[in-house]
Amino acid sequence: MTEAHRARIAERLKPDADDLNGWTAPAPTGDFDLNPVLRGELRPDRHLRPAAVLVPIVEHAGRPTVLLTLRTDHLEHHAGQVSFPGGRVEEQDRHPLDTALRETEEEIGLTRAHIELGGYLDTYETGTGFRITPVVGFVRPGFALAPDDFEVAAVFEVPLDFLFDPANHQRHSRTWNGVERHYHAMPYGDYYIWGATAGMLMNLYRRVHGFL
Repeated sequence: MTEAHRARIAERLKPDADDLNGWTAPAPTGDFDLNPVLRGELRPDRHLRPAAVLVPIVEHAGRPTVLLTLRTDHLEHHAGQVSFPGGRVEEQDRHPLDTALRETEEEIGLTRAHIELGGYLDTYETGTGFRITPVVGFVRPGFALAPDDFEVAAVFEVPLDFLFDPANHQRHSRTWNGVERHYHAMPYGDYYIWGATAGMLMNLYRRVHGFL
C-alpha cells in the first residue's frame, strides 16, 4: 500500500467515534438502507446493544487486503457468516476502539501491536438489535494469527481493489419472517460476503471515493 493510498483512506474516515472534530455525522447506516420497512423496527427509542468491529486493512506492499473471518455454525448470532472481528461492548471497554482491539485479539490472535488506527466508519444498525461502531485499522504485515476455534471457522483476506470495484457490488434478497429483505453482497470465491459486513464495506467504499 502506498503512503498516498493510505492517506486518502484515513482522510475520508470519521476521526473519532465520539468527538467529531468538525466532521458532519450522517444518519446511521444499517440493514434498513435497502429495506425502508425496517426503519420502524430501528426507531430511535428502540434499545440497540452497542458493539464494535475492526475493519482490518492489511498493508501489503503491492495489493492491500481486508482481513475477514468466517464464523462457526453454532454461534448464537450470525452463525456461519462472514464478518469482521469484533463483538459486544463490555463493561471494561472505555471506547469502541477498546472493544474492537480486544475482540480482535480474542477471536483471531491479532495483537494491537500490529494495528494502527485509521478512523471510523458510520455507525451501522442491524435488524438483529446491534448498533455497531466500525473501527478501521491499518495492519502491518508479518503478524501471526491464532483463531479461536469456538468462534472462528476460517480467516481470509480479500484484495481491497476487489471490494472497491463496483462490478463486484451486488444486491440480493431473501424472505425472512415472511418479508422479502434486500441486502448488499460481494461474493468472493467460496466466501459469501453479505448483510452487515457487506453494508459496512459499501460504507468504506463510498467514504473513500467521496460518495458520502
